[in-house]
Amino acid sequence: MPDVVVVGSGHNALVAACYLARGGLDVEVIERDTVLGGAVSTVERFPGYLVDRGSSLHVMIRHTGIVEELGLADVGLTYLDCDPWGFHPVPDAPGGGITFWTDLERTCESISQVCGSRDAAAYRDFVQDWAARNERIFAAFQAAPTLGNLGRSLWGVGRPTGLPGVEIARQFMSPGDALLDATFHDERLRTALSWLGAQAGPPVHEVATADLVGWNAMLHRRAPGRPVGGSGALTAALRRRLESHGGHVRLGDAVARIETRAGQVCGVLTAGGARIAARAVLAGCHIATTLDLVGHAMDGQLDADRRRLRVGNGLGMAIRLGTTGLPCYPGAPPQVHNGLVLAAPDRLALRRAYGRYLGGETPDAPPVVVMAPSALDPTIAPPERHNITVWGQWHPYRLAGGTRWEDVGEQEGDKLVAAIERIAPGFAATVEHRHVQTPLDLERELDLRHGNVMHLEMGLDAMFAWRPLPGMAGYRGPLDRLYLCGASTHPGGGVFGASGRNAARVLLADLRPSFPGAGLRKVPGKARGALTAGAAVMRARMPWSPRH
Repeated sequence: MPDVVVVGSGHNALVAACYLARGGLDVEVIERDTVLGGAVSTVERFPGYLVDRGSSLHVMIRHTGIVEELGLADVGLTYLDCDPWGFHPVPDAPGGGITFWTDLERTCESISQVCGSRDAAAYRDFVQDWAARNERIFAAFQAAPTLGNLGRSLWGVGRPTGLPGVEIARQFMSPGDALLDATFHDERLRTALSWLGAQAGPPVHEVATADLVGWNAMLHRRAPGRPVGGSGALTAALRRRLESHGGHVRLGDAVARIETRAGQVCGVLTAGGARIAARAVLAGCHIATTLDLVGHAMDGQLDADRRRLRVGNGLGMAIRLGTTGLPCYPGAPPQVHNGLVLAAPDRLALRRAYGRYLGGETPDAPPVVVMAPSALDPTIAPPERHNITVWGQWHPYRLAGGTRWEDVGEQEGDKLVAAIERIAPGFAATVEHRHVQTPLDLERELDLRHGNVMHLEMGLDAMFAWRPLPGMAGYRGPLDRLYLCGASTHPGGGVFGASGRNAARVLLADLRPSFPGAGLRKVPGKARGALTAGAAVMRARMPWSPRH
């Protein structure tokens, strides 16, 4: 009998499984899919092309130390630095636009060429200020969101600025666009940073989105990375590490029910008919899926909890392309293909796209993020071919007027290709293969409810001690011996891993309280996820999508 059954093989679930197995527990991971890794997985989508199913760019996990702690390089994981990490095309501008290098001074030089020295100096100050703030915020993501943990991590955020606390709080509660308006003068720089900040989902003209913009200052501390062989190389390495500690992975046999006895979780029943007893179950799947699996034991509370989850109306869609060449952005250095190409003409276009999304309509001319992972890692495409991903944001899951995704998916894919053609003329003619992933496709293939790649919306009321719901925010589920991790939990979506490590610490503390470094002691039900008003002000939301 395993000590712990882990439901799902997403990267957070596998991170948790590795820490649990390293802590001496017998762990079995059960995955419904025949492909390991959930949204952090790679398949041969076209002959000779290794194409990511979800994420492509790994940002946050590189700041956590998890890769180093688990020794993933020793089991075959190799990261390539994405430097520059961003490029914003600007027609007829020097260098073809604004290039964001890991090196801050090199970035400021690009900004100066396009926007002038005043904005370059402002950007330098902005990065130094907000990176320092976010080091503390990032620390708050490394443990369960209890009052004590948040207080220790967030105490003194913004102190080096010399600003009074009420002003620091006001800045964090401001819209990201307001922060950009107050800091920079050139609309082209504002547009690039606004579109980058919006990758967490909420548009940064909304209240309390300033740190969606400010967090990206951390990208000058360490570059995002791409695993050699595709995004799924991370989860493949996690599996190898888990198995080195005696853990097991079962693919192609979904958990059909989480079993209980006397109000306590005691194992799982799989779709294949296997009954697996366990001391605890850790659900790394979507919180809505978890509630489905325990519905038989939840009485009338299940429907109430489901209604309180803010799954939202999707987020975006992607198209995966096999091409004979890379997009050619006039005047841009070839290295811009290493990271994110942030293609949006202006902030008005972002607001128009979001307005149509609210009305259940797709954007007329979608702003896009373009990635060319094969430019950095040629192993994932045939010789003289390239692997391109285009992400279009704010495509609703439920379409207005009875329109169905089955009928318009290819047409919307055409719009994404056309968006690249506008900034890289001739690109459309290079496309040989294409695979469209609508919000409905993301739900069907990856169990991303409503196609929301963050699981739940990343609004203020769904973060920290409110994610996924008050009472479940400390990685303990609604039943005894049921634990939670993944994008549905603190700190939210993204290729992060912090949720998995945090959940493992909590579980180890409960099952093996004498284990060194097991983590947090069990928190009484009423105190789970306690959060002060000050911590709420200081909350931050991490950018992710199927490509981060």
